[in-house]
Amino acid sequence: MDLDLVRLLPEVRTLARAAGRAILAHYDSPPAPTHKQDGSPVTQADYDADAIVSPGLARLTPDLPVVSEESRHGDAEGARGFWLVDPLDGTRDFLARTGDFTVNIALVWDGQPVLGVLHVPVGDLVYAASVPGGAIVARGDGRDSPMRARTVPASGLTVVQSRFRGRTEGVEQFLAKYQVHEVVQRGSAVKFCDVAAGIADVYPCFGPSYEWDTAAGHAIVNAAGGRVELPDGGPLAYGKRDFLNGPFVAWGSSAR
Repeated sequence: MDLDLVRLLPEVRTLARAAGRAILAHYDSPPAPTHKQDGSPVTQADYDADAIVSPGLARLTPDLPVVSEESRHGDAEGARGFWLVDPLDGTRDFLARTGDFTVNIALVWDGQPVLGVLHVPVGDLVYAASVPGGAIVARGDGRDSPMRARTVPASGLTVVQSRFRGRTEGVEQFLAKYQVHEVVQRGSAVKFCDVAAGIADVYPCFGPSYEWDTAAGHAIVNAAGGRVELPDGGPLAYGKRDFLNGPFVAWGSSAR
């Protein structure tokens, strides 16, 4: 890889925080949503954030395609490297004012995420990682703090799952094999951050998701000592033609 990820990471963090400020400009009076073909909501806040991130990435790396949930600026088919962007992940949480929504930016290389930034606008939190290197969290312009996924407590797994999807049948069957201590409901890609930070031990997702939903969190969990994989332990790969993921599980360091 010819890219300098250490140089790129601060620039990507800056873009994510700028997008977060654009989203928060709508937070007190959320714009009325429209709905996409899959039924998911989209608002002007999504588009305003995308108008910052996608062109910004294109300027940083003109030769790499940028694939965003809200706008396709490049064709990733056959590309070794490309950006994946969800400019506002968790639009339902944004509209419900839960605070659990994020700006997701990831760089994929050879089918795997090698750089990820997740920005939580409410609280101005930035989670970030690149390969090589570890995962960090920072509040505002404060100092970076390293993150590590934790060893599972003797009391059992803390499971983090979607606030709006709830416990699907597939998740229930999957968790039946394990000792579960607690189930916490969260929105958006914040669930990956909880696993990376050692707040939760596992995030199973058996409903549909897209690559831009998962790539940034995937990079951060990996860098924190965890892993994101298919339920059978196989790799969760990126660059699929339709960008649609199947079921996956994000694990902490020794949770499997």
